[in-house]
Amino acid sequence: MELKPIIPFEPISTEQYPDGPDWVAQIKWDGVRVLTYFDGSVVRLWNRKMHERTLHYPEITDLTTYCHASSVILDGEVIALGSDGKPSFYEVMRRDGLRRMEKVPQMQKEVPVTYMIFDILYWNGEWITSYPLVERQRILSKIITPNNHVQLVENFDNAEALYQVVQAQGMEGVLMKDLSSSYLINGKDPRWRKKKFYRDIIAVVGGITLRDQIVNALLLGLFDQQGRLWYIGHAGTGRLSKNDWVNLTERIKPLVQKKMPFAQKPPRTADAIWLQPEITAKIKFAEWKEGHFLRQPSIQGFVDTPAHACLLP
Repeated sequence: MELKPIIPFEPISTEQYPDGPDWVAQIKWDGVRVLTYFDGSVVRLWNRKMHERTLHYPEITDLTTYCHASSVILDGEVIALGSDGKPSFYEVMRRDGLRRMEKVPQMQKEVPVTYMIFDILYWNGEWITSYPLVERQRILSKIITPNNHVQLVENFDNAEALYQVVQAQGMEGVLMKDLSSSYLINGKDPRWRKKKFYRDIIAVVGGITLRDQIVNALLLGLFDQQGRLWYIGHAGTGRLSKNDWVNLTERIKPLVQKKMPFAQKPPRTADAIWLQPEITAKIKFAEWKEGHFLRQPSIQGFVDTPAHACLLP
């Protein structure tokens, strides 16, 4: 039986900690969501946008080294560590964003990844999404053998204490899950919740500025329901290396246009170069300021999210 990719269960955002003995907390890893599909003969990987990633992560496709099942669908997060020892979205995107697959062996050495498995949807020919999370986790603990590239996500009893640790380490946040919850394919509901230490969005690049003929800042926007692109801020700091800025300078050349793509005129536009709004990036920020502007935005990496999907909250 061919296993077709699905859109995974998503948590809702919250600022509160849930009450009750059935709740557990997990670290929210700053990586990319990847589901592993094994139909008994072929292993394939798909991300939550339903883009295939089978060739990107040989560490995960070697399923028999860590999973004992005749068929399975696993849900997890692929992470890579930065120089500070913390999960880095920028680093994992160096792997996830590869377009030339012949570079994968080299990138395996440069950017080692870990697959943090937290759920199972299908096991030995049976869909088990209706099972409670506690039972799905029991199955995972039975069939997964952790190794250098594969780990099971740990449960914690005290979400508030875990969040304080995450906050002190400057990590992304925590997830809180009801142990009695089934797995809702292509949905979200309050049985899974997330509380982020910092916020992030996927934004559209509508313009850039240059320094010494190299891009040094992005002018960012989000679309409204009428298809208008609204300026939300500019970012010139973050995870990008000097080489990334040079590569971006080449990438934007066919997108340059005379017309400003934003619905309103951004401040300090004298030196701006306008672009067709096609490039998207993950942006970390502290909070929304009045008027829908970002405070302290920083660039975490470029993504393949379609621009029209980047909407104002």
